[in-house]
Amino acid sequence: MNTIVSVDKNWGIGYNGDLLFHVPEDMRYFKSMTIGKVVIMGENTFYSLPNQKPLKDRVNIVLSDKIGLQIDDVKVCNSLDELLKHIEKYNTEDVFIVGGQAIYELMLPYCKVAYITQFYAEKPADKHFPNLSVSKEWKLAVRSAPVENNGLKFTFDKYERV
Repeated sequence: MNTIVSVDKNWGIGYNGDLLFHVPEDMRYFKSMTIGKVVIMGENTFYSLPNQKPLKDRVNIVLSDKIGLQIDDVKVCNSLDELLKHIEKYNTEDVFIVGGQAIYELMLPYCKVAYITQFYAEKPADKHFPNLSVSKEWKLAVRSAPVENNGLKFTFDKYERV
């Protein structure tokens, strides 16, 4: 299983229910990595998507404790056990955890690879991702050449579980 996330230099991921950065290169990267795959998210992350619609050309799964929640074209799981049982039918390499903070924290122990867009800037954040660069359980395997958009520098990093 994989996770994919954009972080600022303090590993912040969001503020007031929104992403910290809206950069076309990062959005294209996210799409290229997840298209045709399975994406797992929390309910708040789903409702933050454009038009509150499932991500196109992907299997969308929402983990929510709201029993009876139904979302068109989305599989809703109400527990970790239900989610893990449901995703058994997919190749784990095709499964991506896409947020938010609580789902990342819950699912990170099940992930073998983390795709991190690392922004070299700091923004106010009220949601964070665990700092893999100081974790003994993760190692940086690949870092792209730095990319720049309107003076904002970032890299596409791949971390692997040790």
